[in-house]
Amino acid sequence: MGGDDDEGFSNKGYLSRTLEGKKATDVRLAAIAVGTASRGGLGKLTIRGCNSGRGVTNVGLKAIAHGCPSLKAFSVLDVATVDDEGLIEIASGCHKLEKLDLCKCPNISDKTLIAVSKNCPNLAELSIESCPNIGNTGLQAIGKLCPKLRSISIKGCSGVGDQGVCGLISSASYVLSKVKLESLMVSDLSLAMIGHYGFQVTDLVLSCLPNVSEKGFWVMGNGHGLQKLNSITIEGCQGLTDIGIGAIGKGCPNVKNFQLRKCAFLSDKGLVSFTRDALSIESLQLQECHRITQIGLFGIFFHCASKLKVLNLISCYGIKDLNTDLPAMSPCESFWSLTIRDCPGFGNANLALLGKLCPQLRHVELSGLERVTDEGFLPLLECSETGLTTVNLRGCINVTDRVVLPIVNSHGWSLQVLCLDGCRRVTDASMMAIAGNCPMLYDLDVSKCAITDAGIAAIARGNQISLEVLSLAGCTSVSEKSMPALKKLGQSLAGLNIKHCSAISSRGVSKLQEHLWTCDILY
Repeated sequence: MGGDDDEGFSNKGYLSRTLEGKKATDVRLAAIAVGTASRGGLGKLTIRGCNSGRGVTNVGLKAIAHGCPSLKAFSVLDVATVDDEGLIEIASGCHKLEKLDLCKCPNISDKTLIAVSKNCPNLAELSIESCPNIGNTGLQAIGKLCPKLRSISIKGCSGVGDQGVCGLISSASYVLSKVKLESLMVSDLSLAMIGHYGFQVTDLVLSCLPNVSEKGFWVMGNGHGLQKLNSITIEGCQGLTDIGIGAIGKGCPNVKNFQLRKCAFLSDKGLVSFTRDALSIESLQLQECHRITQIGLFGIFFHCASKLKVLNLISCYGIKDLNTDLPAMSPCESFWSLTIRDCPGFGNANLALLGKLCPQLRHVELSGLERVTDEGFLPLLECSETGLTTVNLRGCINVTDRVVLPIVNSHGWSLQVLCLDGCRRVTDASMMAIAGNCPMLYDLDVSKCAITDAGIAAIARGNQISLEVLSLAGCTSVSEKSMPALKKLGQSLAGLNIKHCSAISSRGVSKLQEHLWTCDILY
Protein backbone atom coordinates (compact mmCIF):
# COMPACT_ATOMS: atom_id res chain seq x y z
CA MET A 1 0.00 0.00 0.00
CA GLY A 2 3.01 2.29 0.62
CA GLY A 3 2.21 5.96 0.89
CA ASP A 4 -1.37 5.61 -0.37
CA ASP A 5 -2.71 5.44 3.16
CA ASP A 6 -1.99 7.03 6.49
CA GLU A 7 0.88 4.82 7.66
CA GLY A 8 1.37 6.48 11.04
CA PHE A 9 0.24 5.65 14.51
CA SER A 10 -2.29 7.90 16.19
CA ASN A 11 -1.45 9.77 19.33
CA LYS A 12 -3.10 6.92 21.27
CA GLY A 13 -0.57 4.45 19.89
CA TYR A 14 -2.69 2.37 17.51
CA LEU A 15 -2.34 1.86 13.76
CA SER A 16 -4.31 4.31 11.64
CA ARG A 17 -5.45 4.28 7.99
CA THR A 18 -7.25 6.85 5.81
CA LEU A 19 -8.81 6.15 2.40
CA GLU A 20 -10.05 9.11 0.40
CA GLY A 21 -11.62 9.66 -3.01
CA LYS A 22 -10.43 7.28 -5.72
CA LYS A 23 -8.29 5.42 -3.20
CA ALA A 24 -11.38 4.38 -1.25
CA THR A 25 -12.14 0.95 -2.71
CA ASP A 26 -13.01 -2.53 -1.48
CA VAL A 27 -9.68 -3.84 -2.74
CA ARG A 28 -7.74 -1.44 -0.53
CA LEU A 29 -9.92 -2.21 2.48
CA ALA A 30 -9.28 -5.92 2.00
CA ALA A 31 -5.53 -5.25 1.76
CA ILE A 32 -5.66 -3.18 4.96
CA ALA A 33 -7.50 -5.97 6.77
CA VAL A 34 -4.79 -8.44 5.81
CA GLY A 35 -1.79 -6.12 6.10
CA THR A 36 -2.49 -4.65 9.53
CA ALA A 37 -3.20 -7.98 11.24
CA SER A 38 0.53 -8.77 11.37
CA ARG A 39 1.31 -5.33 12.83
CA GLY A 40 -0.85 -5.41 15.92
CA GLY A 41 -4.17 -4.75 14.25
CA LEU A 42 -5.95 -1.66 12.91
CA GLY A 43 -7.08 0.84 15.53
CA LYS A 44 -8.43 3.74 13.45
CA LEU A 45 -10.02 3.80 9.98
CA THR A 46 -11.36 6.80 8.05
CA ILE A 47 -13.16 6.51 4.71
CA ARG A 48 -13.83 9.91 3.11
CA GLY A 49 -15.71 10.09 -0.17
CA CYS A 50 -15.36 7.41 -2.83
CA ASN A 51 -15.67 6.65 -6.52
CA SER A 52 -19.30 5.67 -7.07
CA GLY A 53 -18.29 3.26 -9.81
CA ARG A 54 -15.62 1.31 -7.92
CA GLY A 55 -16.01 2.72 -4.46
CA VAL A 56 -16.36 1.20 -1.03
CA THR A 57 -19.31 -1.15 -0.59
CA ASN A 58 -20.55 -3.46 2.13
CA VAL A 59 -18.08 -6.08 0.86
CA GLY A 60 -15.14 -3.90 1.88
CA LEU A 61 -16.63 -3.17 5.28
CA LYS A 62 -17.15 -6.89 5.88
CA ALA A 63 -13.44 -7.45 5.21
CA ILE A 64 -12.58 -4.89 7.89
CA ALA A 65 -15.14 -6.36 10.30
CA HIS A 66 -13.68 -9.85 9.99
CA GLY A 67 -10.00 -8.85 9.83
CA CYS A 68 -9.76 -5.93 12.27
CA PRO A 69 -11.36 -6.86 15.60
CA SER A 70 -9.18 -4.30 17.38
CA LEU A 71 -10.77 -1.33 15.56
CA LYS A 72 -11.49 1.48 18.03
CA ALA A 73 -12.26 4.52 15.85
CA PHE A 74 -14.28 4.39 12.62
CA SER A 75 -15.30 7.32 10.42
CA VAL A 76 -17.41 7.13 7.26
CA LEU A 77 -17.67 10.54 5.59
CA ASP A 78 -19.62 11.30 2.42
CA VAL A 79 -20.03 7.67 1.34
CA ALA A 80 -23.36 6.83 -0.31
CA THR A 81 -22.36 3.33 -1.44
CA VAL A 82 -22.64 1.57 1.93
CA ASP A 83 -25.71 0.85 4.00
CA ASP A 84 -26.80 -0.81 7.24
CA GLU A 85 -25.58 -4.24 6.15
CA GLY A 86 -21.93 -3.18 6.09
CA LEU A 87 -22.11 -1.12 9.29
CA ILE A 88 -23.88 -3.94 11.15
CA GLU A 89 -20.97 -6.21 10.17
CA ILE A 90 -18.55 -3.63 11.63
CA ALA A 91 -20.55 -3.50 14.87
CA SER A 92 -20.67 -7.29 15.08
CA GLY A 93 -16.97 -7.80 14.44
CA CYS A 94 -15.40 -4.79 16.14
CA HIS A 95 -16.55 -4.96 19.77
CA LYS A 96 -13.78 -2.60 20.93
CA LEU A 97 -15.22 0.35 18.98
CA GLU A 98 -14.97 3.55 21.01
CA LYS A 99 -15.57 6.25 18.41
CA LEU A 100 -18.04 6.29 15.50
CA ASP A 101 -18.38 9.17 13.03
CA LEU A 102 -21.08 9.02 10.32
CA CYS A 103 -21.40 11.98 7.92
CA LYS A 104 -23.46 12.22 4.72
CA CYS A 105 -24.34 8.55 4.65
CA PRO A 106 -27.92 8.54 3.26
CA ASN A 107 -28.35 4.76 3.35
CA ILE A 108 -27.50 4.27 7.03
CA SER A 109 -30.44 4.10 9.43
CA ASP A 110 -31.37 3.37 13.04
CA LYS A 111 -30.55 -0.30 12.38
CA THR A 112 -26.85 0.59 12.45
CA LEU A 113 -27.08 2.43 15.78
CA ILE A 114 -29.09 -0.38 17.33
CA ALA A 115 -26.41 -2.88 16.25
CA VAL A 116 -23.67 -0.65 17.64
CA SER A 117 -25.52 -0.27 20.95
CA LYS A 118 -25.85 -4.06 21.32
CA ASN A 119 -22.30 -5.00 20.28
CA CYS A 120 -20.03 -2.07 21.24
CA PRO A 121 -20.31 -1.40 24.99
CA ASN A 122 -17.15 0.74 24.97
CA LEU A 123 -18.59 3.38 22.63
CA ALA A 124 -17.57 6.76 24.05
CA GLU A 125 -17.93 9.20 21.13
CA LEU A 126 -20.72 9.34 18.54
CA SER A 127 -20.99 11.94 15.76
CA ILE A 128 -23.82 11.92 13.22
CA GLU A 129 -24.19 14.51 10.47
CA SER A 130 -26.58 14.71 7.51
CA CYS A 131 -27.82 11.14 7.83
CA PRO A 132 -31.57 11.54 7.09
CA ASN A 133 -32.53 7.94 7.91
CA ILE A 134 -31.09 8.00 11.42
CA GLY A 135 -33.73 8.97 13.95
CA ASN A 136 -34.98 8.71 17.49
CA THR A 137 -34.99 4.93 17.91
CA GLY A 138 -31.28 4.56 17.24
CA LEU A 139 -30.33 7.36 19.64
CA GLN A 140 -32.49 5.90 22.40
CA ALA A 141 -30.77 2.53 21.97
CA ILE A 142 -27.32 4.17 22.21
CA GLY A 143 -28.34 5.96 25.40
CA LYS A 144 -29.61 2.79 27.07
CA LEU A 145 -26.89 0.32 26.07
CA CYS A 146 -23.67 2.37 25.83
CA PRO A 147 -22.77 3.12 29.46
CA LYS A 148 -19.46 4.81 28.58
CA LEU A 149 -20.84 7.39 26.13
CA ARG A 150 -19.08 10.70 26.85
CA SER A 151 -19.58 12.74 23.68
CA ILE A 152 -22.51 13.12 21.29
CA SER A 153 -22.72 15.37 18.21
CA ILE A 154 -25.83 15.47 16.01
CA LYS A 155 -26.08 17.83 13.03
CA GLY A 156 -28.60 18.19 10.23
CA CYS A 157 -30.42 14.87 10.77
CA SER A 158 -34.04 15.47 9.78
CA GLY A 159 -35.24 12.27 11.47
CA VAL A 160 -33.98 13.30 14.92
CA GLY A 161 -36.39 15.04 17.29
CA ASP A 162 -37.06 15.56 20.97
CA GLN A 163 -37.82 11.89 21.57
CA GLY A 164 -34.35 10.76 20.52
CA VAL A 165 -32.40 13.59 22.15
CA CYS A 166 -34.32 13.38 25.41
CA GLY A 167 -33.99 9.60 25.57
CA LEU A 168 -30.26 9.81 24.97
CA ILE A 169 -29.63 12.63 27.44
CA SER A 170 -31.65 11.09 30.27
CA SER A 171 -30.15 7.60 29.85
CA ALA A 172 -26.52 8.80 29.62
CA SER A 173 -26.82 11.53 32.24
CA TYR A 174 -24.08 10.22 34.55
CA VAL A 175 -21.32 9.98 31.91
CA LEU A 176 -22.18 12.36 29.06
CA SER A 177 -19.79 15.34 29.14
CA LYS A 178 -19.94 16.80 25.61
CA VAL A 179 -23.17 17.59 23.75
CA LYS A 180 -23.53 19.26 20.35
CA LEU A 181 -26.92 19.80 18.71
CA GLU A 182 -26.92 21.62 15.37
CA SER A 183 -29.55 22.24 12.69
CA LEU A 184 -32.19 20.02 14.31
CA MET A 185 -35.96 20.41 14.66
CA VAL A 186 -35.92 19.86 18.41
CA SER A 187 -37.97 22.04 20.77
CA ASP A 188 -37.77 23.52 24.25
CA LEU A 189 -38.21 20.02 25.67
CA SER A 190 -34.71 18.95 24.59
CA LEU A 191 -33.13 21.97 26.29
CA ALA A 192 -35.15 21.32 29.41
CA MET A 193 -33.79 17.77 29.54
CA ILE A 194 -30.22 19.05 29.13
CA GLY A 195 -30.76 21.50 31.97
CA HIS A 196 -32.20 18.81 34.22
CA TYR A 197 -30.04 15.77 33.37
CA GLY A 198 -26.76 17.37 32.28
CA PHE A 199 -24.99 16.59 35.56
CA GLN A 200 -21.67 15.74 33.90
CA VAL A 201 -21.88 18.01 30.85
CA THR A 202 -18.82 20.25 30.57
CA ASP A 203 -19.09 21.30 26.90
CA LEU A 204 -22.35 22.31 25.22
CA VAL A 205 -22.98 23.56 21.66
CA LEU A 206 -26.46 24.62 20.54
CA SER A 207 -26.55 25.85 16.95
CA CYS A 208 -29.37 26.70 14.53
CA LEU A 209 -32.30 25.30 16.51
CA PRO A 210 -35.27 27.20 15.00
CA ASN A 211 -37.96 25.59 17.16
CA VAL A 212 -36.34 26.48 20.48
CA SER A 213 -37.86 29.54 22.15
CA GLU A 214 -37.02 31.83 25.03
CA LYS A 215 -38.75 29.38 27.36
CA GLY A 216 -36.35 26.58 26.41
CA PHE A 217 -33.26 28.55 27.38
CA TRP A 218 -34.95 29.80 30.55
CA VAL A 219 -35.89 26.26 31.63
CA MET A 220 -32.42 24.95 30.76
CA GLY A 221 -30.77 27.59 32.95
CA ASN A 222 -33.17 26.98 35.81
CA GLY A 223 -32.84 23.18 35.66
CA HIS A 224 -29.86 23.33 38.05
CA GLY A 225 -28.26 20.34 36.32
CA LEU A 226 -25.47 22.18 34.50
CA GLN A 227 -23.30 22.89 37.51
CA LYS A 228 -20.21 21.41 35.82
CA LEU A 229 -20.65 23.26 32.53
CA ASN A 230 -17.34 24.81 31.53
CA SER A 231 -17.88 25.83 27.90
CA ILE A 232 -21.05 26.81 26.02
CA THR A 233 -21.59 27.95 22.43
CA ILE A 234 -24.94 29.26 21.21
CA GLU A 235 -25.24 30.16 17.53
CA GLY A 236 -28.10 31.20 15.30
CA CYS A 237 -30.78 30.50 17.92
CA GLN A 238 -33.43 33.21 17.66
CA GLY A 239 -34.93 31.99 20.92
CA LEU A 240 -31.98 33.26 22.94
CA THR A 241 -33.18 36.49 24.51
CA ASP A 242 -32.12 38.59 27.48
CA ILE A 243 -34.30 36.48 29.78
CA GLY A 244 -32.78 33.23 28.53
CA ILE A 245 -29.16 34.28 28.84
CA GLY A 246 -29.86 35.68 32.29
CA ALA A 247 -31.13 32.27 33.38
CA ILE A 248 -28.02 30.59 31.96
CA GLY A 249 -25.82 32.97 33.95
CA LYS A 250 -27.56 32.00 37.19
CA GLY A 251 -27.89 28.28 36.45
CA CYS A 252 -24.37 27.66 35.12
CA PRO A 253 -22.12 29.32 37.70
CA ASN A 254 -18.91 27.59 36.60
CA VAL A 255 -18.96 28.50 32.90
CA LYS A 256 -15.54 29.79 31.82
CA ASN A 257 -15.86 29.91 28.03
CA PHE A 258 -18.91 31.40 26.33
CA GLN A 259 -19.42 31.97 22.60
CA LEU A 260 -22.48 33.78 21.27
CA ARG A 261 -22.92 33.97 17.50
CA LYS A 262 -25.76 35.44 15.45
CA CYS A 263 -28.00 36.03 18.44
CA ALA A 264 -30.28 38.69 16.98
CA PHE A 265 -32.42 39.33 20.06
CA LEU A 266 -29.66 39.57 22.65
CA SER A 267 -29.13 43.10 23.96
CA ASP A 268 -26.99 44.90 26.54
CA LYS A 269 -29.52 44.13 29.26
CA GLY A 270 -29.13 40.38 28.87
CA LEU A 271 -25.35 40.47 28.47
CA VAL A 272 -24.89 42.58 31.59
CA SER A 273 -27.27 40.32 33.53
CA PHE A 274 -25.30 37.28 32.43
CA THR A 275 -21.90 38.72 33.37
CA ARG A 276 -23.24 39.83 36.74
CA ASP A 277 -23.99 36.22 37.69
CA ALA A 278 -21.45 34.22 35.66
CA LEU A 279 -18.46 35.34 37.66
CA SER A 280 -16.23 32.48 36.45
CA ILE A 281 -16.14 33.72 32.83
CA GLU A 282 -12.59 33.76 31.44
CA SER A 283 -13.23 33.81 27.69
CA LEU A 284 -16.12 35.50 25.87
CA GLN A 285 -16.80 35.74 22.13
CA LEU A 286 -19.56 37.82 20.58
CA GLN A 287 -20.12 37.47 16.83
CA GLU A 288 -22.85 39.20 14.84
CA CYS A 289 -24.69 40.24 18.00
CA HIS A 290 -25.75 43.61 16.64
CA ARG A 291 -27.83 44.80 19.62
CA ILE A 292 -24.77 44.86 21.86
CA THR A 293 -23.47 48.42 22.28
CA GLN A 294 -20.72 50.20 24.16
CA ILE A 295 -22.74 49.77 27.37
CA GLY A 296 -22.71 45.98 27.06
CA LEU A 297 -19.03 45.93 26.13
CA PHE A 298 -17.86 47.81 29.18
CA GLY A 299 -20.40 46.02 31.37
CA ILE A 300 -18.36 42.88 30.68
CA PHE A 301 -15.26 44.49 32.16
CA PHE A 302 -17.19 45.97 35.06
CA HIS A 303 -18.54 42.59 36.24
CA CYS A 304 -15.84 40.16 35.04
CA ALA A 305 -12.68 42.15 35.74
CA SER A 306 -11.33 39.66 38.27
CA LYS A 307 -11.15 36.61 35.94
CA LEU A 308 -11.69 37.68 32.32
CA LYS A 309 -8.74 36.71 30.12
CA VAL A 310 -9.97 36.69 26.52
CA LEU A 311 -12.53 38.82 24.65
CA ASN A 312 -13.38 38.44 20.95
CA LEU A 313 -15.75 40.86 19.20
CA ILE A 314 -16.46 39.92 15.58
CA SER A 315 -18.81 41.78 13.23
CA CYS A 316 -20.80 43.43 16.00
CA TYR A 317 -22.25 46.48 14.27
CA GLY A 318 -23.95 47.99 17.31
CA ILE A 319 -20.74 48.93 19.14
CA LYS A 320 -19.97 52.56 18.36
CA ASP A 321 -18.23 55.46 20.03
CA LEU A 322 -20.83 57.10 22.26
CA ASN A 323 -20.63 60.04 24.63
CA THR A 324 -21.87 57.95 27.55
CA ASP A 325 -20.82 58.30 31.16
CA LEU A 326 -19.48 54.95 32.31
CA PRO A 327 -18.90 53.90 35.93
CA ALA A 328 -15.34 53.89 37.21
CA MET A 329 -13.70 50.51 36.60
CA SER A 330 -10.55 48.91 37.93
CA PRO A 331 -7.95 47.55 35.48
CA CYS A 332 -8.48 43.92 34.48
CA GLU A 333 -5.20 42.36 35.60
CA SER A 334 -6.00 38.87 34.24
CA PHE A 335 -6.97 40.06 30.76
CA TRP A 336 -4.37 39.25 28.08
CA SER A 337 -6.09 38.71 24.69
CA LEU A 338 -8.30 41.18 22.78
CA THR A 339 -9.76 40.63 19.31
CA ILE A 340 -11.92 43.25 17.60
CA ARG A 341 -12.58 42.24 14.01
CA ASP A 342 -14.79 43.94 11.42
CA CYS A 343 -16.70 46.12 13.86
CA PRO A 344 -17.16 49.22 11.65
CA GLY A 345 -18.52 51.48 14.39
CA PHE A 346 -15.49 51.03 16.61
CA GLY A 347 -13.53 54.26 16.95
CA ASN A 348 -10.74 55.97 18.83
CA ALA A 349 -12.74 56.65 22.01
CA ASN A 350 -13.57 53.00 22.71
CA LEU A 351 -9.98 51.89 22.16
CA ALA A 352 -8.72 54.59 24.49
CA LEU A 353 -11.09 53.36 27.21
CA LEU A 354 -9.99 49.75 26.69
CA GLY A 355 -6.37 50.83 26.98
CA LYS A 356 -6.96 51.96 30.56
CA LEU A 357 -8.50 48.59 31.48
CA CYS A 358 -5.98 46.20 29.93
CA PRO A 359 -2.44 46.61 31.34
CA GLN A 360 -1.52 42.94 30.82
CA LEU A 361 -2.31 42.63 27.11
CA ARG A 362 -0.14 40.21 25.13
CA HIS A 363 -2.32 39.28 22.14
CA VAL A 364 -4.05 42.06 20.17
CA GLU A 365 -6.04 41.74 16.95
CA LEU A 366 -7.67 44.94 15.72
CA SER A 367 -8.52 44.08 12.13
CA GLY A 368 -10.79 45.84 9.68
CA LEU A 369 -11.22 48.93 11.89
CA GLU A 370 -11.22 51.49 9.12
CA ARG A 371 -12.36 54.41 11.29
CA VAL A 372 -9.59 54.12 13.85
CA THR A 373 -6.53 56.33 13.44
CA ASP A 374 -3.10 56.41 15.08
CA GLU A 375 -4.57 58.38 17.98
CA GLY A 376 -6.91 55.48 18.75
CA PHE A 377 -4.42 52.64 18.43
CA LEU A 378 -1.60 54.15 20.46
CA PRO A 379 -3.28 54.33 23.90
CA LEU A 380 -4.26 50.65 23.69
CA LEU A 381 -1.05 49.27 22.20
CA GLU A 382 1.18 51.24 24.56
CA CYS A 383 -0.70 50.11 27.67
CA SER A 384 0.84 46.65 27.95
CA GLU A 385 3.16 46.31 30.91
CA THR A 386 4.13 42.68 30.18
CA GLY A 387 5.07 42.91 26.49
CA LEU A 388 2.97 42.27 23.39
CA THR A 389 3.59 38.96 21.61
CA THR A 390 1.01 39.18 18.79
CA VAL A 391 -0.23 42.32 17.02
CA ASN A 392 -2.62 42.04 14.08
CA LEU A 393 -3.76 45.28 12.42
CA ARG A 394 -4.96 43.71 9.16
CA GLY A 395 -7.08 46.07 7.07
CA CYS A 396 -6.66 49.08 9.35
CA ILE A 397 -6.10 51.53 6.51
CA ASN A 398 -5.35 54.55 8.72
CA VAL A 399 -2.42 52.96 10.55
CA THR A 400 0.91 54.67 9.87
CA ASP A 401 4.50 54.34 11.00
CA ARG A 402 3.51 56.46 14.02
CA VAL A 403 1.83 53.35 15.47
CA VAL A 404 4.30 50.69 14.35
CA LEU A 405 7.45 52.45 15.61
CA PRO A 406 6.32 52.72 19.26
CA ILE A 407 5.11 49.09 19.23
CA VAL A 408 8.44 47.87 17.91
CA ASN A 409 10.51 50.08 20.19
CA SER A 410 8.55 49.17 23.33
CA HIS A 411 7.68 45.53 22.66
CA GLY A 412 10.25 44.34 20.13
CA TRP A 413 11.88 42.06 22.68
CA SER A 414 8.63 40.06 23.10
CA LEU A 415 6.93 40.48 19.68
CA GLN A 416 6.52 37.19 17.80
CA VAL A 417 3.76 37.89 15.26
CA LEU A 418 3.15 41.21 13.49
CA CYS A 419 0.49 41.54 10.77
CA LEU A 420 0.14 44.84 8.92
CA ASP A 421 -1.65 43.44 5.86
CA GLY A 422 -3.44 46.27 4.06
CA CYS A 423 -1.91 49.04 6.17
CA ARG A 424 -0.96 50.94 3.04
CA ARG A 425 0.52 53.91 4.89
CA VAL A 426 3.19 51.82 6.63
CA THR A 427 6.59 52.38 4.99
CA ASP A 428 10.22 51.30 5.09
CA ALA A 429 10.67 53.27 8.31
CA SER A 430 8.74 50.53 10.12
CA MET A 431 10.77 47.80 8.42
CA MET A 432 14.01 49.40 9.59
CA ALA A 433 12.72 49.58 13.16
CA ILE A 434 11.59 45.95 13.01
CA ALA A 435 15.01 44.90 11.73
CA GLY A 436 16.77 46.38 14.72
CA ASN A 437 14.35 45.61 17.54
CA CYS A 438 12.53 42.30 16.99
CA PRO A 439 14.83 39.29 17.48
CA MET A 440 11.92 37.00 18.48
CA LEU A 441 9.69 37.82 15.48
CA TYR A 442 8.82 34.67 13.51
CA ASP A 443 5.82 35.84 11.42
CA LEU A 444 5.83 39.19 9.61
CA ASP A 445 3.05 40.19 7.19
CA VAL A 446 3.46 43.53 5.41
CA SER A 447 1.26 42.67 2.41
CA LYS A 448 -0.06 45.69 0.49
CA CYS A 449 2.06 48.07 2.56
CA ALA A 450 4.19 50.87 1.07
CA ILE A 451 7.31 48.73 1.38
CA THR A 452 10.20 49.04 -1.10
CA ASP A 453 13.45 47.23 -1.78
CA ALA A 454 15.10 49.34 0.92
CA GLY A 455 12.80 47.87 3.57
CA ILE A 456 13.55 44.29 2.49
CA ALA A 457 17.27 45.03 2.55
CA ALA A 458 16.95 46.38 6.09
CA ILE A 459 15.22 43.19 7.29
CA ALA A 460 17.93 41.07 5.64
CA ARG A 461 20.63 43.05 7.46
CA GLY A 462 18.82 42.80 10.77
CA ASN A 463 19.09 40.15 13.40
CA GLN A 464 15.95 38.21 12.37
CA ILE A 465 17.15 34.86 13.62
CA SER A 466 13.60 33.61 14.36
CA LEU A 467 11.79 34.78 11.20
CA GLU A 468 9.96 31.82 9.60
CA VAL A 469 7.19 33.44 7.57
CA LEU A 470 7.41 36.65 5.51
CA SER A 471 4.42 37.93 3.51
CA LEU A 472 4.95 40.64 0.89
CA ALA A 473 1.83 40.02 -1.22
CA GLY A 474 0.77 43.06 -3.19
CA CYS A 475 3.91 45.08 -2.42
CA THR A 476 4.22 46.49 -5.91
CA SER A 477 7.38 48.49 -5.09
CA VAL A 478 9.35 45.38 -4.17
CA SER A 479 11.37 44.46 -7.25
CA GLU A 480 14.05 42.05 -8.34
CA LYS A 481 16.57 44.31 -6.62
CA SER A 482 15.42 42.54 -3.46
CA MET A 483 16.52 39.12 -4.73
CA PRO A 484 19.85 39.06 -2.81
CA ALA A 485 18.05 40.08 0.40
CA LEU A 486 15.29 37.51 -0.10
CA LYS A 487 17.85 34.78 -0.78
CA LYS A 488 19.60 35.63 2.46
CA LEU A 489 16.33 35.63 4.42
CA GLY A 490 15.14 32.49 2.67
CA GLN A 491 17.90 30.38 4.15
CA SER A 492 15.89 30.27 7.39
CA LEU A 493 12.37 31.00 6.07
CA ALA A 494 9.77 28.25 5.88
CA GLY A 495 7.30 30.39 3.93
CA LEU A 496 7.54 33.42 1.61
CA ASN A 497 4.51 35.08 -0.03
CA ILE A 498 5.29 37.28 -3.04
CA LYS A 499 1.91 37.05 -4.77
CA HIS A 500 1.01 40.09 -6.87
CA CYS A 501 4.48 41.60 -6.49
CA SER A 502 4.28 42.85 -10.07
CA ALA A 503 7.86 44.12 -10.19
CA ILE A 504 9.18 40.56 -9.73
CA SER A 505 9.19 38.56 -12.97
CA SER A 506 8.53 34.86 -13.40
CA ARG A 507 12.21 34.42 -14.21
CA GLY A 508 13.12 36.09 -10.94
CA VAL A 509 10.78 33.77 -9.04
CA SER A 510 12.36 30.74 -10.72
CA LYS A 511 15.84 31.83 -9.70
CA LEU A 512 14.63 32.40 -6.16
CA GLN A 513 13.13 28.91 -6.06
CA GLU A 514 16.45 27.41 -7.17
CA HIS A 515 18.21 28.91 -4.17
CA LEU A 516 15.40 28.46 -1.62
CA TRP A 517 14.29 24.91 -2.28
CA THR A 518 13.44 24.36 1.41
CA CYS A 519 11.17 27.43 1.50
CA ASP A 520 7.51 27.31 0.40
CA ILE A 521 7.15 30.24 -2.00
CA LEU A 522 3.72 31.56 -2.98
CA TYR A 523 3.74 33.66 -6.13
